[in-house]
Amino acid sequence: MERTWLLALLLLHIMPKEEAFGVGGGVGVGIGGGGGGGVWIGGGINSPNPNPNPNPPGSSSSPNLEAAYNALQAWKASITEDPQGVLHSWVGPDVCSYKGIFCADSQENFLESNGPVLAGIDLNRANLLGTLAPELSSLTDLTLLHLNSNRFSGSVPGSFTGLTSLQELDLSNNRFSGTFPSSVLSMPSLLYLDLRYNSFSGPIPPELFTNSKLDAVLLNNNRFDGDLPETLASSQASVVNLANNRLSGSIPATFGLMSGNKIREILLLNNQLTGCIPEGIGLFSDMEVFDVSYNSLMGHLPDTVSCLNQIEVLNLGHNKLSGVLPDVVCSLKSLANLTVAYNFFSGFSHECTTLPFRNVGFDFAANCIPNRQMQRPQPDCSVIPGGGLSCLRIPGASKPLVCGAIGGLSRTVGDLAGTVGDLIPAPP
Repeated sequence: MERTWLLALLLLHIMPKEEAFGVGGGVGVGIGGGGGGGVWIGGGINSPNPNPNPNPPGSSSSPNLEAAYNALQAWKASITEDPQGVLHSWVGPDVCSYKGIFCADSQENFLESNGPVLAGIDLNRANLLGTLAPELSSLTDLTLLHLNSNRFSGSVPGSFTGLTSLQELDLSNNRFSGTFPSSVLSMPSLLYLDLRYNSFSGPIPPELFTNSKLDAVLLNNNRFDGDLPETLASSQASVVNLANNRLSGSIPATFGLMSGNKIREILLLNNQLTGCIPEGIGLFSDMEVFDVSYNSLMGHLPDTVSCLNQIEVLNLGHNKLSGVLPDVVCSLKSLANLTVAYNFFSGFSHECTTLPFRNVGFDFAANCIPNRQMQRPQPDCSVIPGGGLSCLRIPGASKPLVCGAIGGLSRTVGDLAGTVGDLIPAPP
């Protein structure tokens, strides 16, 4: 049965006037909360009274909160160190008075209330040591679970598939291990996933990027390995961070060719990726950050990079890319930082020489560019890695695909999308 949530409005109404808005505690409003970001309402673990008491002292808790009490007590028992004393308040049936716990009124409609439910848990930076209790899966009304910067270890319980209302899951900067938590794939409401700075390992499941609701996927600084899933090409997320893992293989050839892409930031740096940067990169017309540094990518840059009109940070450093850095890259209007250092580029166009005058950071050190300082020794440039590699990957395209007129070819992003639309099947 569909419920009407008035969490933000309720907390605004009941929050004491001296309670400050700020980062670091409470229930996040919207996407972007994990890791301490976003807009917050409430007190978090540092508030002396994070919630008003919905029940007078000594009264029994709402029926909706009985399961929550049992789940929280089971979790408390699995936490072995609490140096800040956060859990000292976790006593008695009134779970809405517990530090780090947030309740909201659940309503079937605007006229009838079903009483309070446990809607949010924020224990960021509490430095707790322990594990996640399977009993937490009974918190079916939970919309936010923020646990970053603690010392939780072990795996994410499979029973967490029961968290059907969860929208934000932040487990970053802990000690979790094991394979990717499969229970995450069965959370129908999840919008924000942050598993950064843990020790998860194994492949990233393809199903992760077929979830059309996920807006942020942050998996960096783990031990994930294997190939990048082909489904990355159809991700509807606006931010994807897979940096500092052990991912290998090539960037999917269909990257950017699926309809509806809205990625603004993608970070694949410091992995073990090989092959080309796909032609489809140019279809990410809203892309602001593209970082594939510290990999082993080879070949020439695709001319479709010219379509990245919103790109601000383009980091291609520490790869094995070659060729001449063209005008279409250096003339990108929104560019703030371009890094191509430690590659095998043999030159750059006139437009690239104007970048410093546009206050654009430009690092081209350790390439093979004649008459430029801080370049590779000549013997290193005698054999170009992947020099014979052809990176033209779109079937039926006999000429480079570019954005605008280059070399007599006039092609817009829309034209390119139409061309490949007949060649690449839509995701199921």
